[in-house]
Amino acid sequence: MQEEQKQRALAGLQAFLNMPVETLLQERAKENASAAALKLFHSVVATVPAYQEFLHEQGIDPTSIKTFEDFQKLPLTTKENYLRRHSLAALCRNGKLESCDLIAVSSGSTGTPTFWPRFITDEFQIASRFEQIFRDSFQADSRHTLAVICFALGTWVGGMYTASCCRHLAAKGYPITVITPGNNKTEIFRVVQELAPAFDQVVLLGYPPFLKDTIDAGIAQGIEWYKYAIKLVMAGEVFSEEWRTLVGERMGSLSPCYDFASLYGTADAGVLGNETPLSICIRRFLANHPTVARSLFGESRLPTLVQYDPLSRFFEVDNGTLLFSGDNGIPLVRYHISDAGGIISYSEMLQFLLDWGFDPVAELQSQSERGIYSLPFVYVFGRSHFTVSYFGANVYPENVTVGLEQPVIQDWVTGKFVLQVKEDADKNRWLSVVVELAPAVEATEEKQEVIAASILTHLCRLNSEFANYVPEDYQTPQITLTPTGDPEYFPVGVKHRYTRG
Repeated sequence: MQEEQKQRALAGLQAFLNMPVETLLQERAKENASAAALKLFHSVVATVPAYQEFLHEQGIDPTSIKTFEDFQKLPLTTKENYLRRHSLAALCRNGKLESCDLIAVSSGSTGTPTFWPRFITDEFQIASRFEQIFRDSFQADSRHTLAVICFALGTWVGGMYTASCCRHLAAKGYPITVITPGNNKTEIFRVVQELAPAFDQVVLLGYPPFLKDTIDAGIAQGIEWYKYAIKLVMAGEVFSEEWRTLVGERMGSLSPCYDFASLYGTADAGVLGNETPLSICIRRFLANHPTVARSLFGESRLPTLVQYDPLSRFFEVDNGTLLFSGDNGIPLVRYHISDAGGIISYSEMLQFLLDWGFDPVAELQSQSERGIYSLPFVYVFGRSHFTVSYFGANVYPENVTVGLEQPVIQDWVTGKFVLQVKEDADKNRWLSVVVELAPAVEATEEKQEVIAASILTHLCRLNSEFANYVPEDYQTPQITLTPTGDPEYFPVGVKHRYTRG
């Protein structure tokens, strides 16, 4: 028996149950996040064998790290230079894998599973993100709520993590009941139609394109979503405000700032930040004022915008990409996840908007006093390396390459392609692969079909997330064949990029 485990679990549970999230966040907004990050560093150095070895290899004496300025000079950790070079046990506290009670799985850059151990206390701090959403956005402290988990279930990180966190809220006293149909639309329809009338509201939790597809398919089957006071919790995708408006209309939403919430999360460390009514209000203003958005973010595309608890996940920016530090089953210090984005303090954000004549706090207070905390913002454009996110699955060029390297097909193509997720006028998404044909090879419908079938086969074989997250009707990629040197996709003499945002 591990007596220490019991004490950790008991202390963590008591702290979670006894601390109202509004009190927690008000206190966190006042605390010194930089000092907390430095404290985390020294804790990890003292207890994690892999990090001790990492610093030794880098020639760093941990006792020399005394100030936050010292902390900011520490080398970045990544999957390649840190996680994959050490055993799971060495990455955990005191070198003990058994200090964790659950292992979740995500797919790596070639579909090879990556394992993420965690303990129940890691879930409590993530459950606070869900509590923010359920309390401040959905008023689930006073509304009997059915939480329907629509993420893929099994070993994959999203579904089990989400179900656990929602159950922790129920243990805290929220009148929330959880059901787990996973990404099975038929089962989702059944449980909603049979159970929803007994609840004040229904929260669907899943990947944005899957939830939209579920709502659209439900309408086609005669489901009147507006009767059930539907709310959505989403993760894994950047979506437009036009998408939010369209889906809101179809599910009967009257308040987009309070009926939706998107999570910014990773398999590496759970939920890093979450949309709040305030962040949604701001993002919708920016969507309607692209010049203002470009001035704020430096790009013409609109990123995901969330707020975060800097004592739970401490963010930094390095060359336009995000780093974070946080305590988990595998504690991470200055971890680089290759997400392009940035951070903006609460005061900077509000002052920027006021300079443009917009006061989001006043806008929100006309609807509710909830969901307004002086927490910092993080914005995320997505992975800076070559991947696309589709129904919450990371799709990698390496997976597509294998499909093009098969007999016969390899004689038709140069090996170059462009992978992207496209959206039609009805905001439905599909996976597009534009393929460059070899010289003198002509495009035919038969070639398109053969290439699509080959890519699909190997995507499902190599990428477990793709096979389990993406509904079967949306798995087959749409293939476009272009001549060699097509100026739009394959210009001659230009370094090729295999993905487009």
